[in-house]
Amino acid sequence: MTTLTHRARRAEAGRNLDKKPDSEEDAAAERDLNDDDPDDSKDIRLTLMEEVLLLGLKDKEGYTSFWNDCISSGLRGGILIELALRGRIHLEPLSVRKKRLLDRKVLLKSDAPTGDVLLDETLRHIKATESAETVQTWIELLTGETWNPFKLQYQLRNVRERIAKALVEKGILTTEKQNFLLFDMTTHPVSNTTEKQRLVKKLQESMLERWVNDPHRMDRRTLALLVLAHSSDVLENVFASLADDKYDVAMNRTKDLLDMDPEVEAAKARSTEMIWAVLAAFNKS
Repeated sequence: MTTLTHRARRAEAGRNLDKKPDSEEDAAAERDLNDDDPDDSKDIRLTLMEEVLLLGLKDKEGYTSFWNDCISSGLRGGILIELALRGRIHLEPLSVRKKRLLDRKVLLKSDAPTGDVLLDETLRHIKATESAETVQTWIELLTGETWNPFKLQYQLRNVRERIAKALVEKGILTTEKQNFLLFDMTTHPVSNTTEKQRLVKKLQESMLERWVNDPHRMDRRTLALLVLAHSSDVLENVFASLADDKYDVAMNRTKDLLDMDPEVEAAKARSTEMIWAVLAAFNKS
């Protein structure tokens, strides 16, 4: 859906089928929820969707770029990954007929409420479907990109506004009304710049000082956020403040990371299949 590009003034810069037992997957999900980053212990806990929107918002204006037509589907991909990291959904097991990530259906693992309105609404949709759907189909359904009128009921509405209101409640954004000549629009300027700077710094360091050159050694939420920031076309906002030399290094490493084969990476031990499935879905779009 999007491609990694450098700023104009800069130069272009074995499948393992062993599966983790459910107990290990559940333990990993619990760690992601409660201890996803040792540096975040005193910071506000944000969902992946909230982090993506925060990265995309203009700090003072309080809205995303009018030219960004990718963030809506990127936020839906974030919902699926968040649910997987919380142990609520997973991909159906590999089979002879369904080996590719994009062929495997999303299955409900637990319908226990998460406490997040969007996540719980999506859980209800997944539970209510008569037949399971793939990751790519769910992103399309949740975005409303379907020709089937009977499936429009699965569209999540006003997602950006609902996420923004959650960020207002957490003290990160505020709410204002702005006049755009012919109409008024509700905007959400950033009021807690420290939280956004912390988020940007974490992603920058993951590609620079803390670079491990192996996605399976990265913090899973950080990897997911990089994938989603790329898919939502807000990745430039993460690295824009870097000096030229560091910018080039960070962008090149991110490009190498996102150019990896999702099928190969998902098959490796300790991988989170849903992250790679979402990347595969956006690569195909």
